[in-house]
Amino acid sequence: MGAQKSIHAGKAKIDFNVDFTHKLCTALMLSPFRNSSGPLSLIIGSLCIKHPNLFGRSEKLDVLWDKGLHDSNVLIAFRKPRPEWLAQQSFVIQHTISPEIGVHGLPVDNFSRSGSGGVNLCRISAGLDLNEPASSHWSSTTSIKFEHVRPINDDGRSISRDLDGFPVTCSGGNHDSMVVLKQESRFAKANDCTFTRLSLQIEQGIPVLSEWLMFNRFKFVASKGVKLGPAFLLTSLTGGSIVGDIAPYQAFAIGGLGSVRGYGEGAVGSGRSCLVANSELTFPLNQMFEGAVFLDCGTDLGSGHHVPGNPALRHGKPGTGVGLGYGLRFKSQLGHFQVDYAINAFQQKTVYFGFSNLAS
Repeated sequence: MGAQKSIHAGKAKIDFNVDFTHKLCTALMLSPFRNSSGPLSLIIGSLCIKHPNLFGRSEKLDVLWDKGLHDSNVLIAFRKPRPEWLAQQSFVIQHTISPEIGVHGLPVDNFSRSGSGGVNLCRISAGLDLNEPASSHWSSTTSIKFEHVRPINDDGRSISRDLDGFPVTCSGGNHDSMVVLKQESRFAKANDCTFTRLSLQIEQGIPVLSEWLMFNRFKFVASKGVKLGPAFLLTSLTGGSIVGDIAPYQAFAIGGLGSVRGYGEGAVGSGRSCLVANSELTFPLNQMFEGAVFLDCGTDLGSGHHVPGNPALRHGKPGTGVGLGYGLRFKSQLGHFQVDYAINAFQQKTVYFGFSNLAS
């Protein structure tokens, strides 16, 4: 069920969009993260409200709400108009609830899937985003936000320890608080035969109060695409490291779609450091279909035991993993559909389906 509506308020046009779907076939839920006892638990959908002129001076207000079967996200953003040569400011408030399976998930089926470890994160953040004007091939974003993270179990109750009795917060209590200063710089350059992308992220935890987290987190993503006759080769390298105070849920999770295919989310490992390499070669089969072969590998660089409670070792994660496979890509005016068949180092086979809606 979906609906889209435009409301005229004075000279402003408010865009209102809502889309809800009831998941009738519960048999498809092979391993639910939490009990689906309420009638709303099987409802998934989204709500989007955009006001382009809130106070009559082109102030923009965006309200977004997404609800999945096991997660939800509410985002409120307010932007004031500024000259193009100045940084664009956005005041953002966000509330999310999501299963934490990257670190606390339990690998099953030869590490091809990750089941619930009974830990979910309820996160509230509020702060300011600054988008600097793009210059040449570079762009950057700076943000400073207050974050409050509260772990909960599958029944929605606050917890301080996981199923094995180890703390799930840095403080040892029911929540962590922090002020995070984040700087992200992006580089992009492309022509008809190749493209290059680079993203650098630095996060600094500022201990405004003595019990708040103090840490430094660095992450980079480098991608290179090269056209080889009718085929196209895409390679990428992702890495990062974190020092200082760290809660288990802040560790880098390795494995899953977008990381090392053939493994469940975080099933390769979780550590204070990580390095993931991906390569994929696509080639046309006809005007609408493309074939693909890929190779993914990742490692925690031996840093898994530096995560508090050592969840990776307790769950038997190997710390390194390799996945390879092949896939099919289908392009149409409605969007792009893809299917990947991956095999991990334990000879476990996994099929991934994806669809990106490119319709305007």
